[in-house]
Amino acid sequence: MTHLDGPGDNPAQAPRDGPEAVALQIADAVESLTDLWTVAAQNASPRLSLHQLRALRALESTPGMNLTALADRLDIGPPTTSRLCDRLEAAGMLERAPHPYNRREVQLSLTVPGRQVLREVAGRRAQALARALRVMEPAERAALSRGLRALRAARNAPAPRREGADEGAEAECR
Repeated sequence: MTHLDGPGDNPAQAPRDGPEAVALQIADAVESLTDLWTVAAQNASPRLSLHQLRALRALESTPGMNLTALADRLDIGPPTTSRLCDRLEAAGMLERAPHPYNRREVQLSLTVPGRQVLREVAGRRAQALARALRVMEPAERAALSRGLRALRAARNAPAPRREGADEGAEAECR
């Protein structure tokens, strides 16, 4: 966990609202949120690993995905993905079917129980998050919401151009 205001932290050297200080605060908050998220998911029935949940979410958003595409999405190897799908299929969460146009390819899709588990996990996570948000003042919740929207917009925005960096690129093009 990232600790703020610990020994060696010098507020005079690093303003508390500077990008680095705020990044550390966000890292702490994300770690706390990840714990909340994980515990809520582990209380679902049946209990699934985070990789299994990620696989189900990927298949929910992209039905008919093949094993290679799922492995790429999860950033794990195809053999690991195949074993993951074997377990999910044995649990009745997903099914494999031949691709209608390519007989060497297998499509993966969620079953009704797989969709139910995702709904249950999403509900548990929302409830856990709502419990934490209820403790906050309305103005704090509104500020958090605005901040998260701004963070998402900044993350999706093109990187700002740096002076000097463009000049070197222009010189190389000449």
